[in-house]
Parts: sequence; C-alpha cells; structure tokens
Amino acid sequence: MIDPLILLAFVPAALLLNLTPGPDMMFCLGQGLRSGPGAAVAASAGVSMGGLVHVLLAGLGLSTAIAALPHTLDIIRWIGVAYLLWLAWNSWGARTSLKGAAKAKPLSAPRAFWQGFIVNLTNPKFIFFVLAFLPQFVDADRGAVLGQFLTLGLVIGVGGFFINGAIGVMSGTAIQKFGQGGRAGLLLSRMSALIFIGLALRLVWFEKGSLQ
Repeated sequence: MIDPLILLAFVPAALLLNLTPGPDMMFCLGQGLRSGPGAAVAASAGVSMGGLVHVLLAGLGLSTAIAALPHTLDIIRWIGVAYLLWLAWNSWGARTSLKGAAKAKPLSAPRAFWQGFIVNLTNPKFIFFVLAFLPQFVDADRGAVLGQFLTLGLVIGVGGFFINGAIGVMSGTAIQKFGQGGRAGLLLSRMSALIFIGLALRLVWFEKGSLQ
C-alpha cells in the first residue's frame, strides 16, 4: 500500500523523532524510577498503543475535526493535566517516610500500561503531530489511505516502544540497584513525581501552533 521508497525515507525520520527526548520518553523514565523495568516496558507499550489510536483517528479524519474544535482540545488537555498531577501525587505520597518506602508496592504492569495509554491519548500535541507529519508520507493516489496511516503509525509505535522502553528500563535498574526502601527509594519516588509534574506543566503551557 505504501511506496517502498517512501517507507524507506520514513523509517529513519521516525527513528530520529523517537530518539528526540519528549513527554513519552520522560513518562517512561518516570515510571521506571517509580516501579522498575517491568512497569517502564508496560508504560511504553501503553504509550505506543495510545499513539496508534491517534493515528487511526487521523486516518479516519476524526483528528482533523477534533483539532478544529478548540474547546474539545482544551478538555482533552486539562484531563491530561489532571491525570498527570494525580500520578505525581500518588508517586510523591507513596513514600511519605523512610519506613513507608520499604512498604510501598511497585506499580503493576497492567496499571502502568493503562497509565501510559491515557497519558498519550490525552496529549493534544500528538494530534497535531500526526496531522502535520504523517500526511507528508501518504499518497492518496495509491488508495487505502487508512492503511497507509496505520502502517506509518506502526513504524513510529514500534520504534517508540523499544526506545522509550529502553530508557525506562535503564531508569528502572536504579530501583533494583539502590533498592526501593531507604533514602534512595524516597529520592527516586520524588524524582518520578517531579517528572510527572513537569509533564503536566508542559500541557498547561500547550499552544495550538506548537508541535514540539
């Protein structure tokens, strides 16, 4: 469905985008710090799945309609802000003391997956990214536009899964190395909370014309 030459040009471009630090990468890093490598990989899978939903909506033409309704984007944005702040609160409060650090349970893989999925799905910047970037590689004359969108989205999703997952695993090894209890565990928990707060502030300052 996609011209092989176009796909060949798209793969390195998508790889460079995946390697660029962004909210998805930082979220997976934060989950790794909070709950270890397993949760980071699950969060990365959720993020990629959320991205594929955005791509599907764009291929169906729904993202264009959503982007044309500013209030809809504001609702999506503030849901994302509230959710990230809730994650930050949970992460910060999970270890309110050194004794609490030893008792805190790591986030399960299913919960990490759904958190990554929701965080990506409520990021309006990804809507504009999909609308601005993917159509450049879609050839309407070849037909099956939705199939082309999904193929390109799958390339981004798979690349992002491995790259963001690797970043999260590396941060998660810090949990295993230093332990989840004591001062190190408290510090890592607070670091992950600050990452989530930073991502929330990034959404607060979101502007329609910004794709970065």
